[in-house]
Amino acid sequence: MSGKLAKAKGFKKSKPGTYLSIGTTLFGAVSVVKQAKKAKTEQDTLQLIDAVVSAAAIVTGVALLIRELRRLNDDDVLAD
Repeated sequence: MSGKLAKAKGFKKSKPGTYLSIGTTLFGAVSVVKQAKKAKTEQDTLQLIDAVVSAAAIVTGVALLIRELRRLNDDDVLAD
């Protein structure tokens, strides 16, 4: 079982895993946009604040993933 877990952790720290994480995170942005539109339509301030905070979390998450991707690219350059 630990071999599969190690593979999963290795994939998470790989370029394809990082790209997948970015895509998954950005996919979550779709629901946040829908939530924001609904909140504006219904003039629900609390829901709108929740959507803004969620959007900020998505932006931060993608920025962290991009930083990780750059680090992986830098590691590849050093390995050559």
